[in-house]
Amino acid sequence: MNDTTPYIPPKVWTPPESSGGRFANINRPVAGATHEKELAVGKHPLQLYSLGTPNGVKVTVMLEELLAAGYTGAEYDAWLVRINQGEQFGSGFVAANPNSKIPALVDRSGPQPVRVFESGAILLHLAEKFGAFVPTEPATRAECMSWLFWQMGSAPFLGGGFGHFYAYAPEKIRYAIDRYAMEVKRQMDVLDRRLAEVPYVAGEDYTIADMAIWPWYGQLAKGLLYESGEFLQVHTYTNVVRWAERLYERPAVRRGRMVNRVQGDPASQLHERHDASDFDTRTQDKLAV
Repeated sequence: MNDTTPYIPPKVWTPPESSGGRFANINRPVAGATHEKELAVGKHPLQLYSLGTPNGVKVTVMLEELLAAGYTGAEYDAWLVRINQGEQFGSGFVAANPNSKIPALVDRSGPQPVRVFESGAILLHLAEKFGAFVPTEPATRAECMSWLFWQMGSAPFLGGGFGHFYAYAPEKIRYAIDRYAMEVKRQMDVLDRRLAEVPYVAGEDYTIADMAIWPWYGQLAKGLLYESGEFLQVHTYTNVVRWAERLYERPAVRRGRMVNRVQGDPASQLHERHDASDFDTRTQDKLAV
Protein backbone atom coordinates (compact mmCIF):
# COMPACT_ATOMS: atom_id res chain seq x y z
CA MET A 1 0.00 0.00 0.00
CA ASN A 2 1.42 3.38 -0.98
CA ASP A 3 2.17 5.99 1.65
CA THR A 4 -0.13 8.92 0.86
CA THR A 5 1.44 11.25 3.43
CA PRO A 6 2.55 14.45 1.65
CA TYR A 7 6.30 14.73 1.36
CA ILE A 8 7.76 17.84 2.98
CA PRO A 9 11.41 18.32 1.95
CA PRO A 10 13.71 18.61 4.97
CA LYS A 11 15.97 21.59 5.44
CA VAL A 12 18.99 19.36 4.69
CA TRP A 13 18.54 16.36 2.39
CA THR A 14 20.10 13.01 3.29
CA PRO A 15 19.96 9.93 1.09
CA PRO A 16 17.38 7.29 2.01
CA GLU A 17 18.47 3.77 2.90
CA SER A 18 16.92 2.71 -0.41
CA SER A 19 15.50 4.88 -3.14
CA GLY A 20 13.43 1.99 -4.47
CA GLY A 21 12.89 1.07 -8.08
CA ARG A 22 14.90 -0.94 -10.56
CA PHE A 23 18.17 0.92 -10.11
CA ALA A 24 18.09 1.42 -6.35
CA ASN A 25 21.17 -0.75 -5.77
CA ILE A 26 23.42 1.50 -7.87
CA ASN A 27 22.08 4.93 -6.96
CA ARG A 28 24.39 6.97 -4.76
CA PRO A 29 25.10 10.66 -4.18
CA VAL A 30 28.88 10.52 -4.70
CA ALA A 31 31.20 9.80 -7.63
CA GLY A 32 34.37 7.75 -7.91
CA ALA A 33 35.29 4.07 -7.95
CA THR A 34 33.83 1.55 -5.54
CA HIS A 35 36.26 -1.25 -6.38
CA GLU A 36 39.48 -1.97 -8.23
CA LYS A 37 39.03 -3.45 -11.70
CA GLU A 38 41.11 -2.69 -14.74
CA LEU A 39 39.50 -2.52 -18.16
CA ALA A 40 40.11 -5.31 -20.62
CA VAL A 41 41.90 -4.32 -23.82
CA GLY A 42 41.37 -6.11 -27.11
CA LYS A 43 43.25 -6.17 -30.40
CA HIS A 44 41.62 -3.25 -32.20
CA PRO A 45 42.42 0.50 -32.19
CA LEU A 46 39.06 1.39 -30.65
CA GLN A 47 37.97 -0.02 -27.31
CA LEU A 48 34.34 0.51 -26.37
CA TYR A 49 32.94 -0.17 -22.90
CA SER A 50 29.19 -0.10 -23.05
CA LEU A 51 25.74 -1.64 -22.77
CA GLY A 52 23.01 -1.89 -25.39
CA THR A 53 20.89 0.95 -24.04
CA PRO A 54 19.94 3.77 -26.43
CA ASN A 55 23.05 5.73 -25.48
CA GLY A 56 25.24 2.71 -26.13
CA VAL A 57 23.50 1.89 -29.41
CA LYS A 58 24.38 5.32 -30.81
CA VAL A 59 28.08 4.45 -30.78
CA THR A 60 27.85 0.86 -32.00
CA VAL A 61 25.67 2.01 -34.89
CA MET A 62 28.28 4.65 -35.76
CA LEU A 63 31.11 2.12 -35.66
CA GLU A 64 29.20 -0.38 -37.77
CA GLU A 65 28.32 2.35 -40.29
CA LEU A 66 31.97 3.36 -40.53
CA LEU A 67 33.01 -0.22 -41.18
CA ALA A 68 30.23 -0.66 -43.74
CA ALA A 69 31.51 2.46 -45.50
CA GLY A 70 34.99 0.95 -45.77
CA TYR A 71 36.80 2.67 -42.89
CA THR A 72 38.83 -0.30 -41.69
CA GLY A 73 40.46 1.79 -38.96
CA ALA A 74 37.11 1.76 -37.19
CA GLU A 75 37.50 -1.88 -36.14
CA TYR A 76 36.64 -2.13 -32.50
CA ASP A 77 36.23 -4.29 -29.43
CA ALA A 78 32.96 -3.77 -27.56
CA TRP A 79 33.13 -4.86 -23.93
CA LEU A 80 29.95 -5.38 -21.94
CA VAL A 81 29.47 -3.20 -18.85
CA ARG A 82 26.60 -4.46 -16.71
CA ILE A 83 25.45 -1.27 -15.02
CA ASN A 84 22.86 -3.07 -12.88
CA GLN A 85 25.80 -4.86 -11.23
CA GLY A 86 27.78 -1.65 -10.68
CA GLU A 87 30.56 -2.47 -13.15
CA GLN A 88 30.66 1.19 -14.20
CA PHE A 89 32.14 1.97 -10.79
CA GLY A 90 35.27 -0.11 -11.32
CA SER A 91 38.52 1.86 -11.17
CA GLY A 92 39.34 1.28 -14.83
CA PHE A 93 35.97 2.43 -16.06
CA VAL A 94 36.02 5.50 -13.84
CA ALA A 95 39.42 6.37 -15.32
CA ALA A 96 37.84 6.20 -18.78
CA ASN A 97 34.71 8.08 -17.71
CA PRO A 98 34.74 9.92 -14.38
CA ASN A 99 30.96 10.28 -14.71
CA SER A 100 30.55 6.47 -14.51
CA LYS A 101 28.02 6.28 -17.34
CA ILE A 102 28.11 4.15 -20.46
CA PRO A 103 29.38 4.39 -23.11
CA ALA A 104 33.08 5.12 -22.78
CA LEU A 105 35.59 4.89 -25.61
CA VAL A 106 39.35 4.59 -25.44
CA ASP A 107 40.98 5.41 -28.76
CA ARG A 108 44.32 3.59 -28.90
CA SER A 109 45.12 4.38 -32.54
CA GLY A 110 47.72 7.04 -31.63
CA PRO A 111 50.87 7.11 -29.52
CA GLN A 112 48.85 7.69 -26.36
CA PRO A 113 45.38 6.37 -25.46
CA VAL A 114 42.66 9.00 -25.68
CA ARG A 115 39.55 8.64 -23.55
CA VAL A 116 36.24 9.96 -24.87
CA PHE A 117 33.06 9.91 -22.82
CA GLU A 118 29.49 11.10 -23.37
CA SER A 119 27.84 9.51 -26.39
CA GLY A 120 27.56 12.73 -28.39
CA ALA A 121 31.25 13.46 -27.86
CA ILE A 122 32.13 9.93 -29.02
CA LEU A 123 30.05 10.32 -32.20
CA LEU A 124 31.71 13.63 -32.98
CA HIS A 125 35.18 12.25 -32.22
CA LEU A 126 34.65 9.36 -34.62
CA ALA A 127 33.07 11.53 -37.31
CA GLU A 128 35.97 13.95 -37.27
CA LYS A 129 38.58 11.20 -37.00
CA PHE A 130 37.34 9.49 -40.15
CA GLY A 131 35.84 12.47 -41.95
CA ALA A 132 32.49 10.74 -42.26
CA PHE A 133 28.82 11.30 -41.39
CA VAL A 134 29.33 14.93 -40.44
CA PRO A 135 28.88 17.79 -42.94
CA THR A 136 31.73 20.14 -43.77
CA GLU A 137 29.68 22.94 -45.34
CA PRO A 138 29.19 25.47 -42.50
CA ALA A 139 25.41 25.86 -42.57
CA THR A 140 24.73 22.13 -42.87
CA ARG A 141 27.31 21.34 -40.21
CA ALA A 142 25.64 23.83 -37.87
CA GLU A 143 22.29 22.14 -38.51
CA CYS A 144 23.80 18.74 -37.76
CA MET A 145 25.42 19.97 -34.56
CA SER A 146 22.19 21.64 -33.46
CA TRP A 147 20.22 18.41 -33.78
CA LEU A 148 22.99 16.38 -32.16
CA PHE A 149 22.90 18.62 -29.12
CA TRP A 150 19.10 18.75 -29.26
CA GLN A 151 19.17 15.03 -28.66
CA MET A 152 21.67 15.28 -25.83
CA GLY A 153 19.52 17.87 -24.08
CA SER A 154 16.14 16.30 -24.84
CA ALA A 155 16.63 12.58 -24.23
CA PRO A 156 16.95 12.86 -20.43
CA PHE A 157 13.30 13.93 -20.39
CA LEU A 158 12.47 10.76 -22.33
CA GLY A 159 14.74 8.35 -20.44
CA GLY A 160 15.32 9.59 -16.93
CA GLY A 161 11.99 11.42 -16.91
CA PHE A 162 9.21 9.59 -18.74
CA GLY A 163 10.90 6.20 -18.90
CA HIS A 164 11.79 6.16 -15.24
CA PHE A 165 8.42 7.20 -13.88
CA TYR A 166 6.39 5.22 -16.43
CA ALA A 167 8.36 1.97 -16.35
CA TYR A 168 10.78 1.79 -13.43
CA ALA A 169 9.63 3.88 -10.46
CA PRO A 170 8.41 1.81 -7.49
CA GLU A 171 5.10 3.67 -7.56
CA LYS A 172 3.16 5.38 -10.34
CA ILE A 173 3.02 9.13 -9.75
CA ARG A 174 0.50 10.71 -12.07
CA TYR A 175 2.00 14.19 -11.90
CA ALA A 176 5.44 12.89 -12.93
CA ILE A 177 4.13 10.68 -15.73
CA ASP A 178 1.88 13.44 -17.09
CA ARG A 179 4.69 15.99 -16.89
CA TYR A 180 7.18 13.91 -18.83
CA ALA A 181 4.68 12.34 -21.25
CA MET A 182 3.69 15.85 -22.28
CA GLU A 183 7.30 16.84 -22.88
CA VAL A 184 8.11 13.67 -24.82
CA LYS A 185 5.10 14.21 -27.07
CA ARG A 186 6.21 17.80 -27.64
CA GLN A 187 9.67 16.55 -28.61
CA MET A 188 8.19 13.99 -30.98
CA ASP A 189 6.19 16.79 -32.57
CA VAL A 190 9.37 18.86 -33.00
CA LEU A 191 11.03 15.93 -34.73
CA ASP A 192 7.96 15.07 -36.80
CA ARG A 193 7.72 18.62 -38.15
CA ARG A 194 11.41 18.58 -39.07
CA LEU A 195 11.15 15.23 -40.84
CA ALA A 196 8.19 16.50 -42.86
CA GLU A 197 10.70 18.82 -44.55
CA VAL A 198 13.78 16.62 -45.05
CA PRO A 199 14.62 12.91 -45.35
CA TYR A 200 17.19 12.97 -42.56
CA VAL A 201 17.33 15.10 -39.45
CA ALA A 202 20.19 17.35 -40.59
CA GLY A 203 18.93 17.60 -44.17
CA GLU A 204 19.51 15.52 -47.29
CA ASP A 205 22.24 13.29 -45.89
CA TYR A 206 22.44 10.64 -43.16
CA THR A 207 24.62 11.96 -40.32
CA ILE A 208 25.60 11.48 -36.70
CA ALA A 209 22.48 13.46 -35.80
CA ASP A 210 20.36 10.54 -37.06
CA MET A 211 22.58 8.03 -35.28
CA ALA A 212 22.17 9.93 -32.02
CA ILE A 213 18.41 10.43 -32.28
CA TRP A 214 17.29 7.07 -33.68
CA PRO A 215 18.12 4.87 -30.66
CA TRP A 216 15.86 7.04 -28.51
CA TYR A 217 13.15 8.55 -30.69
CA GLY A 218 13.31 6.09 -33.57
CA GLN A 219 12.95 3.13 -31.26
CA LEU A 220 10.18 4.95 -29.44
CA ALA A 221 8.39 5.46 -32.77
CA LYS A 222 8.71 1.72 -33.43
CA GLY A 223 7.23 0.91 -30.01
CA LEU A 224 10.51 -0.51 -28.69
CA LEU A 225 10.95 1.68 -25.60
CA TYR A 226 9.15 1.08 -22.31
CA GLU A 227 6.21 -0.66 -24.08
CA SER A 228 4.75 2.83 -24.31
CA GLY A 229 3.82 3.05 -27.98
CA GLU A 230 0.07 2.91 -27.44
CA PHE A 231 0.23 5.12 -24.36
CA LEU A 232 2.04 7.88 -26.27
CA GLN A 233 0.22 7.20 -29.57
CA VAL A 234 3.55 7.16 -31.38
CA HIS A 235 1.94 6.03 -34.65
CA THR A 236 0.50 9.52 -35.10
CA TYR A 237 4.00 10.92 -35.70
CA THR A 238 4.01 9.61 -39.25
CA ASN A 239 7.17 11.35 -40.42
CA VAL A 240 9.15 10.04 -37.45
CA VAL A 241 7.77 6.55 -38.03
CA ARG A 242 8.78 6.66 -41.71
CA TRP A 243 12.29 7.86 -40.82
CA ALA A 244 12.61 5.29 -38.03
CA GLU A 245 11.70 2.45 -40.39
CA ARG A 246 14.10 3.75 -43.04
CA LEU A 247 17.02 3.69 -40.63
CA TYR A 248 16.05 0.32 -39.20
CA GLU A 249 16.41 -1.18 -42.67
CA ARG A 250 20.12 -0.27 -42.68
CA PRO A 251 22.19 -3.41 -41.91
CA ALA A 252 24.67 -1.39 -39.83
CA VAL A 253 21.86 -0.09 -37.64
CA ARG A 254 20.62 -3.62 -37.04
CA ARG A 255 24.11 -4.83 -36.21
CA GLY A 256 24.76 -1.86 -33.95
CA ARG A 257 21.54 -2.54 -32.08
CA MET A 258 22.74 -6.10 -31.36
CA VAL A 259 26.08 -5.18 -29.80
CA ASN A 260 26.22 -5.27 -25.97
CA ARG A 261 22.50 -6.05 -25.94
CA VAL A 262 21.37 -8.27 -23.05
CA GLN A 263 17.58 -8.11 -23.39
CA GLY A 264 15.01 -9.44 -25.80
CA ASP A 265 15.23 -12.35 -28.21
CA PRO A 266 18.63 -14.08 -27.87
CA ALA A 267 18.96 -13.84 -31.67
CA SER A 268 19.05 -10.03 -31.28
CA GLN A 269 21.88 -10.08 -28.74
CA LEU A 270 25.65 -9.96 -29.16
CA HIS A 271 26.98 -9.43 -25.65
CA GLU A 272 30.49 -8.54 -26.80
CA ARG A 273 31.89 -7.80 -30.22
CA HIS A 274 35.56 -8.38 -30.97
CA ASP A 275 35.46 -9.22 -34.68
CA ALA A 276 33.01 -8.85 -37.55
CA SER A 277 32.71 -12.64 -37.57
CA ASP A 278 31.09 -12.45 -34.13
CA PHE A 279 27.81 -11.64 -35.85
CA ASP A 280 25.94 -14.81 -36.63
CA THR A 281 24.93 -14.38 -40.28
CA ARG A 282 22.14 -16.89 -39.80
CA THR A 283 20.27 -14.39 -37.63
CA GLN A 284 20.88 -11.15 -39.52
CA ASP A 285 17.53 -11.23 -41.29
CA LYS A 286 15.72 -12.41 -38.17
CA LEU A 287 16.56 -9.73 -35.66
CA ALA A 288 13.84 -9.31 -33.09
CA VAL A 289 12.07 -5.97 -33.16
